[in-house]
Amino acid sequence: MTAGTLPLSGRVRVLVVDDNDGFRGSLAALLGGEDLEVVGEAANGIEAIELVNELAPDVVLMDIRMPQMDGIETTRRLKALHPSLEVVALTGLEEERAVREMLVAGASGYVLKDSEGDEIIHAVRRAASGGALLSPDVTPTVIEQLLEALERERRRTRQLEIAQEALLERGARRQQLIGRVGHELRTPVTVVLGLAQTLRRGGLDDEQLDEVLDTLVLRTEGLARLVRRFEAAIEAGLTEWANVTELAKEVGTRDPRIRVEAPLAPVMTALNRTAGIRILEELVENALAFSAETTQVVIRVSNDDGSPQVRVIDHGHGIEPEAIPRIFEPLEQAQELHTRTHPGIGLGLSLARLSARAMDGDVTLESTGLGGTTFLWSVAGGPSTLTELPRRVAAIS
Repeated sequence: MTAGTLPLSGRVRVLVVDDNDGFRGSLAALLGGEDLEVVGEAANGIEAIELVNELAPDVVLMDIRMPQMDGIETTRRLKALHPSLEVVALTGLEEERAVREMLVAGASGYVLKDSEGDEIIHAVRRAASGGALLSPDVTPTVIEQLLEALERERRRTRQLEIAQEALLERGARRQQLIGRVGHELRTPVTVVLGLAQTLRRGGLDDEQLDEVLDTLVLRTEGLARLVRRFEAAIEAGLTEWANVTELAKEVGTRDPRIRVEAPLAPVMTALNRTAGIRILEELVENALAFSAETTQVVIRVSNDDGSPQVRVIDHGHGIEPEAIPRIFEPLEQAQELHTRTHPGIGLGLSLARLSARAMDGDVTLESTGLGGTTFLWSVAGGPSTLTELPRRVAAIS
C-alpha cells in the first residue's frame, strides 16, 4: 500500500501490539469494524516484528512501554524493514518524551490510551490513508520538544561539519608538509653525496681532504637538524593540553640574550609540545641571527580574550620590503648550503608556519622597521596571510 491510499480490498489490516492482555483484547474488539480487520496481536516488540513479516498488516497500533523491546525500538526496526508500514503510537499523558522519540523513529501519529474509541479508530484510518493524528492533549508540548530536538540536531550537524572541514584542512596542510620534506631534503642529501663521491675518487692533497671532510661533517650536522625540524612539524597534529608560558621559558633559558614576558596565570591551550618548542626555537633563532650581539630578543606571551599569542621581538634593522612576501618560503635551492650565512633560517620560518597551521594556529609577520621586527605566533588560530605591509621597512645589515 502506498502512502495516501487505502488497501485495494477496502479493509485496513491492523496489528495490535500491547503487553496488557486485557487492554490488547479490548483494542482488537474495538477495531473489528467494517473497514478495519485485526490480523494479529503481539505482546512485545519481538513478536510484533515476527508477525509483521508474516502477516503484512497496513497499520500497527503500538504501545510504547513494553518488556523485551519497547515500542520506540520496534518502530525504528519496522520502518527500516517496511518503509510503507504505518505505525500509530499508544501513549499515556505523562509520556511526552517517549512520544517525541516515537515520532522520530517513524510513527505516523499517536493517541492517548484513554481516548474515546472513535478517536482511536479515526487515528488508524488516518494512518492507513497516509495522514496523521496527534492527540490535542499532548501535541503542543511534543511539538515544542520536537522543535528543540531539531534545533539541537541542527547545531550538532553544524559542529560536525566544522570538525570535518578542520580535519580536511589539517590533512591538506600535512600533505603540503610531506611534499615539502621531499623537496627540501633533496639538496642537502645531494651535497653530502657529492662530497662522498669526491672522497671516493681520491687524488686530494691533505689540505683539500681536510676541507672536504670538514664540509661533510658540517653538512651532515645540518641535515640532522633539518630532519629533527621536519619530525617536529609532522608531529604537530598530535596535541595535548600545555602551558604556553612554560614553553617560552624553556626556550628562553637557552641564550642569555632572551627575555621572556608572560602573565602570572598559566596560558593553557591544546598543542603539540615538541612542535611548539620548535616553532619558538625557529622564531628565536631567526631573531638572534639578525640582531646585534648587545641587544635582547623578547618572547612576549599574552592571552587576550582567551586566544593565546606569542610574539618574538628583535631589535635588528628590519626586513627589506621586496623580501617580505618571500620570508615564509624555503631558501632557494640554487644556493649552495655551505655559502649560507645562517643555514636553515628561511626554511625554519617556513616550517614554523606549517607546524603552527597544523595545530590550527599561524605564524605571521606583525611588524618590521628600523627599530626591529616582530613575528606573531597565534597559538589557537590567527590570520593566515599578511594583509598589509608594515609601514617602515629597512634593509637587513
